[in-house]
Amino acid sequence: MKSNNIPFQTIDWATIPKIEYKGDSGTAFWQTVQFPGLRIRIVEYSKEYMADHWCQKGHIVHCLDGEFVSELKNGEKFILSKGMTYVVSDDLSSHRSCTENGVKVMIVDGDFLKPK
Repeated sequence: MKSNNIPFQTIDWATIPKIEYKGDSGTAFWQTVQFPGLRIRIVEYSKEYMADHWCQKGHIVHCLDGEFVSELKNGEKFILSKGMTYVVSDDLSSHRSCTENGVKVMIVDGDFLKPK
């Protein structure tokens, strides 16, 4: 049987490299820590950022600083600001992020968000 147990540890985000990803406009900088079945990221979206795709992956997204819009493909829009979180399981929405002034978020996703 495969174990996905994660022993106690700390993450010093200052030591995690930032990887640049271009959006339709603006840039995202990801710092990623990967565990079996679990990914944790700190993501900074630049001013005028618009994602380059509609995502169907499940996430827990917590806004650490700034404000962004999570737009659903059906036209719904949700504004999230510092201290707010959204949660969605895999394949339950097509969504993308955009921000006018930039934002910093923590994103957690993994196998636990797959539909049962």
